[in-house]
Amino acid sequence: MQAFDWAGARGEKWRIHLSGMESTLLPIDEPLLRALAIDAPSRIADLACGGGGTTIEVAKHAPTGSIVHGFDVSPSLIELARRRTRSDERAIVFDVADVAMAAPDKPYERLVSRFGVMFFDDPRAAFANLLRWLAPGGRFAFAVWGPPSENPWTTSVRDAVARIVEIPPSEPEAPGPFRYADAAGSDRLLALLDHAGFAELDVREWRGALPIGGHVSPAEAARFALASFSSFAELLAKAGDAAQDDARRSVTALFSDHQRDGAVRMDACVRIVTGARP
Repeated sequence: MQAFDWAGARGEKWRIHLSGMESTLLPIDEPLLRALAIDAPSRIADLACGGGGTTIEVAKHAPTGSIVHGFDVSPSLIELARRRTRSDERAIVFDVADVAMAAPDKPYERLVSRFGVMFFDDPRAAFANLLRWLAPGGRFAFAVWGPPSENPWTTSVRDAVARIVEIPPSEPEAPGPFRYADAAGSDRLLALLDHAGFAELDVREWRGALPIGGHVSPAEAARFALASFSSFAELLAKAGDAAQDDARRSVTALFSDHQRDGAVRMDACVRIVTGARP
């Protein structure tokens, strides 16, 4: 199984844990939508939309008359997203598509993606293709993760698991959540976008606390994190019940130190990359 088989196993894991994932990532929607700057009725595409949470948020805040399309490679996630919209809601449409290669029926005035653009197998070709998705004068806003050291919400869980089982090292430039996290990766992303033909490129950081799993207890947040983050669940399952119990106790203790206002809240750093098609 590929580590990021979003059309298959990885997408299915996201679907199973969708409620917790969307609750965790919800704080990022507001700065992302602000950066998208939708100032008039527009056609908007949400790329790698998952279960449609961000797509629905975009539709809520877009000017009247806007149309929002969510695209993802996972059929099961798109099916779930469709079930979340009213049958008479024509302003939101969800479709299965690999935006790295597919051509749009018609260009969009806005493109948005919350943590989708780090997983392209061939990013140079993918971003060149995305230029076709954006109408001349249109704008985009893409969210990518900042440095791992500034994202303890996930790296602390990884460290806890790594004390119990061996975690294979990741390739910095391979598809993955922290592909553009360090300074070199951020420069590489801007270079890819510039080479594709995008202009007015800018990067801004958002820092805040994420509620791990939503408003749940430390024990519930630990179960959610170990089940949904990376491939921790698979590695621990191979190691046996004792390893899984040790991991749950360790992460629960960790999360207990970060509980406030009815949730486990841990720091995160996100880079929001914006630009336009000339």
